[in-house]
Amino acid sequence: MKTGWKLKSMIIIGGLSIILAGCTGSMNGMDHSKMNMEGTKESPKASDAQTVKPTVLTGKEINLTASVSNQEIAPGKTLPVWTFNNSVPGPQIRVNQGETIKVNLKNQLPEPVTIHWHGVPVPNAMDGIPGITQNAVQPGQSFTYEFKADVPGTYWYHSHQDSVNQLDRGLYGSFIVEPKEGTGVDRDYTLVLDEWMSSGEMAGMNMSGGNMSEMDHSKMNMGSSDSKDNKSSMNMSDGNMSGMDHSTMNMGHDMSMYDLYTINGKSGSLVDQLPVKQGDKVRIRLINAGYLSHQIHVHGHEFKVIATDGQPVNNPGILKDNIVRVAPGERYDIEFVANNPGQWLIEDHGDKAAVKGMKAIIAYEGAPAGSDKANETEKLTAVDMSRYGQASKANFTLDQKYTLEYTMNLNTEMKNGEMVYTINGKTFPETEPINVKKGDTVKVRLVNNSKTDDHPMHLHGHFFQVLSKNGKPLEGSPIIKDTLNLKPGEEYVVAFEADNEGNWMFHCHDLHHASAGMVTELKYTDYKSNFVADPNAGNKPE
Repeated sequence: MKTGWKLKSMIIIGGLSIILAGCTGSMNGMDHSKMNMEGTKESPKASDAQTVKPTVLTGKEINLTASVSNQEIAPGKTLPVWTFNNSVPGPQIRVNQGETIKVNLKNQLPEPVTIHWHGVPVPNAMDGIPGITQNAVQPGQSFTYEFKADVPGTYWYHSHQDSVNQLDRGLYGSFIVEPKEGTGVDRDYTLVLDEWMSSGEMAGMNMSGGNMSEMDHSKMNMGSSDSKDNKSSMNMSDGNMSGMDHSTMNMGHDMSMYDLYTINGKSGSLVDQLPVKQGDKVRIRLINAGYLSHQIHVHGHEFKVIATDGQPVNNPGILKDNIVRVAPGERYDIEFVANNPGQWLIEDHGDKAAVKGMKAIIAYEGAPAGSDKANETEKLTAVDMSRYGQASKANFTLDQKYTLEYTMNLNTEMKNGEMVYTINGKTFPETEPINVKKGDTVKVRLVNNSKTDDHPMHLHGHFFQVLSKNGKPLEGSPIIKDTLNLKPGEEYVVAFEADNEGNWMFHCHDLHHASAGMVTELKYTDYKSNFVADPNAGNKPE
């Protein structure tokens, strides 16, 4: 059976113990600016295996092995995980702009797997979508991804096979493309954000201390409840748990169940410090691998947001005591000068107790411990990227003529007794694709009609420019992204050029929403693929 969702706890039902998939590893506080390591050993057998600290892999050929292990997430809490190279997050892959790289994936998991290069404009055959661009890699088999890293920036990689479940088990890592001119910083840290559950209640069942690794959450039907967070409504049908049929179970969903938030797979005191020296220029790359938005606050320093989804912001302004809201799938690069000696927090803000675990310490050499205090419940103003930075020449404008204009109305609906997530009233594969030819210019209007659900929409294989928010043109820097979060009631207009032939997914990166219908395709009508899907491969692209 499959795992799923982010419920990492032990459910006791009449003495039956079920172990749930969980996890995340520890790249905590690694300074990636000066590391150059290649290769890792294959993970040991799952029964007694323990994860290792993630490495940084460079070079033109990378080896990744997917395998089962166990990881301590919070002090005293060890959960079973699925890993790349026996770590969660997997190793950071760090390459130079212009390099052609090969990534050899070996599957030692009990289920098929793939790798999707989130945000990286790879050739369609390398996109890692089972049943669309390749067959899922079977247990004991291997697959080689090969592509040229043309566009510098902060990206990440993750499984796209039954991804709502496999991401939850830990199958992801960061992917950095360094520009030819270098990064120009003294310290370069990557913080992968995620969230887990260690105890709580679901549908009246008592849960404590462990994991549910044999539960398939991808199809369980969960009723939504009001929440300020975007995973407020999760749905899924026909799930089963240790032989029990929950296909008709309607579960009220309380986000307070999530009591473990992690940075690089660690929570609380297990999160590594970020060492700096006075005068250092510091870059922090924020990657959200979870399904909740996180509000990140840098204490004690002025900072700039220099990139979003890896793409640079023009002349970014100086910020102080603002939060950077990072939605699922998004990346934000922030930069500051270490000019205020002490120990300072970089932390998540919110009103849930779990935010207390999502903190790292920016530690100056020789600074006394405890020289800063947490204020995670304080409400701070979020950076408004629609008005941030300086306007400059952009590729697209609102009023220019486009080859194609398309509207995506996103919604949460009940159909046949199940909650589904729809695009223009339909669920995948019935959603209408966006049909294009190479060279077309495409304008897409995105509208979130859901009452309580955020929808972080991710387009594969392309970058798009954000033109307007809620009817108002962007005032600051041109904003180029591949993942854009829409809160309830919000409307955005984006535009892109059809410049990368293939069949590409366009879907919500709350993967519970994707698995329950919120997926469409960008299809090049003049593209012919040589790929033939194997009906026996168990391909599950959502």
